[in-house]
Amino acid sequence: MDHLRYKIGITLIKGIGNNLAKNLIAYVGSVEGVFKENQANLSKIPGIGDVLSKEIVSQDVLKRADQEVEFVIKNKIQPYYFADRDYPFRLKECADSPILIFTKGNCDLNNGKFIGIVGTRNATETGKEYCKKLITDLSQLQPNAIIVSGLAYGVDICAHKVALEVGLPTIGVVGHGLDRIYPAAHRPTAVKMLDNGALLTEYLSQTNPDRQNFVQRNRIIAGLSDATVVIESAAKGGALITAEVANDYNRDVFAFPGRVGDEWSAGCNALIKSHKASLIESAADLCQCMNWESDVDASISQPIQTALFLDLSDHEQQIITTLRQNSEGMQVNEIAISLSQPFSKISSLLLEMEFKGLVKCLPGSVYRIVK
Repeated sequence: MDHLRYKIGITLIKGIGNNLAKNLIAYVGSVEGVFKENQANLSKIPGIGDVLSKEIVSQDVLKRADQEVEFVIKNKIQPYYFADRDYPFRLKECADSPILIFTKGNCDLNNGKFIGIVGTRNATETGKEYCKKLITDLSQLQPNAIIVSGLAYGVDICAHKVALEVGLPTIGVVGHGLDRIYPAAHRPTAVKMLDNGALLTEYLSQTNPDRQNFVQRNRIIAGLSDATVVIESAAKGGALITAEVANDYNRDVFAFPGRVGDEWSAGCNALIKSHKASLIESAADLCQCMNWESDVDASISQPIQTALFLDLSDHEQQIITTLRQNSEGMQVNEIAISLSQPFSKISSLLLEMEFKGLVKCLPGSVYRIVK
């Protein structure tokens, strides 16, 4: 909880969003330093000026921040600051990721294959069946999958419930503070999720579930997920916003097709038609597109290509060793986390190794050793 009051405080300053806050912290050197810097210096930082600098030095926000610290401690809530090592690395890659997120539950936010499942609040029985079969089959094909959704009516709550039934962890990203559950009808499911999953938000307690918050939280669902799946959607809706954001983040998006003229398939069909989503009909399709299928021959034949390159750097050799231990391949993010190296450095090394013929890049930014 070190310096938590300052981390919360900076999110409370009116006029300073996530991007400007990150820039401000970078200029000053630390989030605590922001509140200890004098107004004259703060006003010179790009994007701050006289008005915001006065707001910062007044430090009125720290009173509210102290209240939130008490709430966090009392309710055993886990905060994650964007500069922390255990902040979700997938979310950290997104330029507009929250400065601070709060979780309650039992889920590792950095290990496993994260799949966002979204769709209309008016899910049809067919859509619910698609959702049930997808998650049930995923539990067999990818037992380390984590289901991410928004705890809303329709597809969201269906995804959470099925995940719990088949034993997959599930994360509900909510558009309010963790002092409440919205909608209240989903409280029983939310409570069960705390044992094998989590509730996650960027909002402080006492934050109402206002409409604009749910639009904002959609970017977190997209940012947390390796792949986003749209089950059903009308021509407009929150699920399409999530899909658009996922595309902006260069994440994979998938959609189940529907009948022409069907109201709750219009959004999915449009995504597929505009090449913003790949068509899938099953969990097997998703795993194949993401290259998540197991390589059964990996234990029989070991890669020998690396023997031709005796001038591998230490980092390249570490990458080769890591990939050998993961026969189905690994995403760049996973390799970076495993080796405790910056994403940019690992990405550059992998590109060089690909030119050498040591590794190959597969769909979903998954890398394997060339055999």
